Amino acid sequence: MEIIPAIDIIEGKCVRLTEGDYSQKKIYNEHPLEVAKQFEDVGLKRLHLVDLDGAKAGAVKNWKVLESIASKTNLVIDFGGGIKQEKDVSIVFDSGAALATVGSVAVKDKDSFLSWMKKFGADKFLLGADVKNEKIAVGGWLETTNVWIYDFIEQYMEEGVKQLFCTDVSKDGKLEGPSLKLYEAILERFDKLHFIASGGVSNMKDLEDLRAIGCAGAIVGKAIYENRISLDDLKQFN
Repeated sequence: MEIIPAIDIIEGKCVRLTEGDYSQKKIYNEHPLEVAKQFEDVGLKRLHLVDLDGAKAGAVKNWKVLESIASKTNLVIDFGGGIKQEKDVSIVFDSGAALATVGSVAVKDKDSFLSWMKKFGADKFLLGADVKNEKIAVGGWLETTNVWIYDFIEQYMEEGVKQLFCTDVSKDGKLEGPSLKLYEAILERFDKLHFIASGGVSNMKDLEDLRAIGCAGAIVGKAIYENRISLDDLKQFN
């Protein structure tokens, strides 16, 4: 199982939210590049970079942070937040992301997403599924839809998407442990899916549990920033 550290960006700074609430914001570092280099220094290969300003505004905002990290590290970066139009996808790839993370558009504008996959390649996208009570949440988690998570995954696997990460919004940023039952149910139905767990990881046991149920990757954010998991601890997953 691959560990994918997360950096969430507001106004160019590394922050974390609790339950996707912008008013519950904590700044961890003014310089995201410093944080990314620390991850690279312990042997981590990937980075999950989230533009929270972009998610709120509906257009990519913090692409300069992406450009800085991509040009000064060798991390394989997936970038999401505010990707709503084809020009946003182009900005993300031109700024150095290996993968564009798409969530809301895949729910609300399937035709656009399918056209992007056709143009850039389905393997260039990481599908993000933010979930509340097994239903998809969109718009930086500000809105819950009636789309069932299993239907959502099935329709896009049929279109060629191979990688998906799932965040249980009720767990995110609360350090209460990941949604193992939800993830087990998803993995049982979709055994060919490159499934990445996200949200709620609070300690090394959580990561071991996620590995045990068959997750291909785990996104870890707040547990690192709050020193619940040390960067040295993560070396065992390299």
